[in-house]
Amino acid sequence: MQNISSHKHFILNGFEELGELRLVLFIPFFLMFIVALLANSLLIYVIFSQRSLHQPMSILIAGMACVDFCIPVFFVPNMLLNFLFDWKGISLIGCLVQMHFIHFFGTFQSTFLVWMALDRHFAICTPLSYHELMAPEKFLKFIIPLAVRNMLLITLIVSLAGNLSFCRNVMNHCFCEHMALVELACGSTAINNLVGLISVFFFPFFDFLFIAASYIMMFSSILRSSRTSVKALHTCITHAMVITLSITVALIAFLSYRIKNSLPAAVRVFFSTMYLLFPSCLNPIIYGIRTTEIRQHMLKTLTHWKHFVQTNLKSSEIIS
Repeated sequence: MQNISSHKHFILNGFEELGELRLVLFIPFFLMFIVALLANSLLIYVIFSQRSLHQPMSILIAGMACVDFCIPVFFVPNMLLNFLFDWKGISLIGCLVQMHFIHFFGTFQSTFLVWMALDRHFAICTPLSYHELMAPEKFLKFIIPLAVRNMLLITLIVSLAGNLSFCRNVMNHCFCEHMALVELACGSTAINNLVGLISVFFFPFFDFLFIAASYIMMFSSILRSSRTSVKALHTCITHAMVITLSITVALIAFLSYRIKNSLPAAVRVFFSTMYLLFPSCLNPIIYGIRTTEIRQHMLKTLTHWKHFVQTNLKSSEIIS
């Protein structure tokens, strides 16, 4: 039997087809990275600094902002260095660590949408029991099972990928995505593909079914009742916008891998990257604009910071 030396170092070769134009990609991805960091940081700060926003839905929005802040941090800086300085190398350990954090936090994007759907469901369908059902000790029974599901499945996926032997080490991607790494393996990867498909069912598909069922019940309750809370319905519409955006981008990214032979590699890598980065940029903007209380506090905070900066500049001019 021929001995196969498994690679322990990989080359991230995403968008290689663009040649010198890869450098141009630095600008849009850098701007999206800055927007994601600043917008989510502002949203988190405003919600936790304002006692009037310490409500279940606002706390969930802050939690999603934390996830949207973390996801770009784990892959965008490395990708930008790749574009700018052609730094393409990554070790197997580094690749697996990056994969674990990207996919782990990525699963919580849909998980937070489930928890938000529950919040809207309780607010619209059982308004009299809303505060009781959303009390931390009661809501933990919805938080713990999904958090454990995310942790166990992602740990299993990454562990199986780490046990493979790799015949090739050039990965046509900008970061360590699960299927992009598995494609480099020697021999059968049937178990990895099966676990990957199971994770698709247990994450976006299951979450989508749960959210869809919850919204059907909500809108059914709205049609039967004439006293539905306008605030709850308004937040519900905002939530529906975020769900539609997230599911659309996720579906395009998933299908791009399954029909990759019909798509240019650069297009597939682009959608796979935007699946993670696009929601991180738009979610805080959508919630910041569509949620009245959050929008008002964000404007006050920005105005206060602007005044603070102007005052310091004037003081510096007087001293000089």
